[in-house]
Amino acid sequence: MKWEKTMAIEEKIPSQAVFQETLLSEEYVGKTMPRIASTFDLMATFVLIIFFITNVTSAIQAGIGTFTYWLVGGITFFIPCVIATAQLGHMFPHEGSLYNWTHKAFGGYMSFFVAFCAWFPCIFLMVTAADVIVGYIQGLNANWLTEPWQQGLALTLLLALSGIIAVQRLRVVLYIVRVTLVIAFLAVLLIGIAGAIWIIQGHHAAVSFHSAADWGFTLAPGSFYPLALFGFITQAYLGIEVPLNMSGEVTQHRAITRHLLWGTALVLVGYFVTTFGILMIQGTAQSGNPFALVAAVDTGLGKTLGDIVAILIMFNFIVTPAVYNYAYARLLLVAGIDRSLPVWIARLNKQRVPSNAIMFQTIVAIIFTALIYIAIPSLTSAKNAAVLNSDVYNVVISASTLVWAISTAFLFVNLAKFYISNRQEFLAKLIFPLPIIWLSIVLGTLTCIVSIVGTLLYSLIPQQIANNQWWWIVGSITLICMVVAGIGSMLANSEATWQSYSE
Repeated sequence: MKWEKTMAIEEKIPSQAVFQETLLSEEYVGKTMPRIASTFDLMATFVLIIFFITNVTSAIQAGIGTFTYWLVGGITFFIPCVIATAQLGHMFPHEGSLYNWTHKAFGGYMSFFVAFCAWFPCIFLMVTAADVIVGYIQGLNANWLTEPWQQGLALTLLLALSGIIAVQRLRVVLYIVRVTLVIAFLAVLLIGIAGAIWIIQGHHAAVSFHSAADWGFTLAPGSFYPLALFGFITQAYLGIEVPLNMSGEVTQHRAITRHLLWGTALVLVGYFVTTFGILMIQGTAQSGNPFALVAAVDTGLGKTLGDIVAILIMFNFIVTPAVYNYAYARLLLVAGIDRSLPVWIARLNKQRVPSNAIMFQTIVAIIFTALIYIAIPSLTSAKNAAVLNSDVYNVVISASTLVWAISTAFLFVNLAKFYISNRQEFLAKLIFPLPIIWLSIVLGTLTCIVSIVGTLLYSLIPQQIANNQWWWIVGSITLICMVVAGIGSMLANSEATWQSYSE
């Protein structure tokens, strides 16, 4: 009966256009890993990967104009990425998403390189998500976790917990993710209600919204760097294709496109409602302070509900590192199956989960945490340790954003390549009108370039690192990452080839 159900599902999936050879991972995943990821599961994964509620506190520096930035970024970047991802996922519904699509467009070496650029931010995103918990613990009590080593230890425990969660049976993990999605949007609802009640009670909004400058259509000199903010907004929308790393485990082919539709709507609602709540009550005064979300509810609805929001957000970010962990582990899984990486990283545990890949990611994230929060601060004076920690953290996050944007650009590059290589087959698989596809390719590619420029040229922490120093520091680290990706690709492929010959 199980075999008959699997065959019935597979019959609904359209035949594939083979632009390159069929990968071993395409067959292996279908035979060994259960198809249990539903539309809701993919949607929940999508939203938790993209919707970082704390991104709002950094975006509000534009005041009411933040809505303009969210909207423009959504139209020129987020939605084009969704369209490209939906089209590629419909054409090639296989495990590994961007890795698989790039392999079919350009072959093995380029696919590994692009997959590395897509996977690379995973480590830093896991640490960033866990770091929100540390920040909220400090917000609840300023005397807790005051030393960098204490923060590092707390992060290590949280990252280890993410690994433990991620290696459990996928059905259990996805149930936890569903609950977490509901919890995250309960926090969004309370923040939005706090802003609405604040206005209904007769208080004035904490930001002005009467002029074109207020809405970001004209810029007040020296107020903020619009290109830098736009780069940050596009970064907040990155990760669209990540849930489709599990394409080989979906219950129905239509889940690939449906989860993108509903997930996109929820992400936009989440960012807009949360921005509204903070701006109405606090304005831009708390820009960059993640705990401003709680402070807004404290002011609008009272301390008790503020504490509840803090708990809801903390629970969200306890689970989010596990979401990154299991979703990105699929990239390592397919690379190992296809012998682009040593085969040990593709091994599954008894729950049919890529446990080796998950453990590898967890260990790398813990090593990075120990380096940033324990090793480096221990080499400096206590006076400068916190500043150094902030410098290193922001620089590395920006560098990883640049690498991630490069991989995202291949959503559009791949689409263009498929059209040029096999136009007839490409047109037969279209789910959007061709002009919409090309408009998405043009807008998405240009926006990727603009976001890369903004992230590279403008410092996230200008009070600590000036713009004239920022660009070459971040640029150098990004270049090193790209070189490591190239060298790592050759070494990993050599090791995998040697293993194949040995067998």
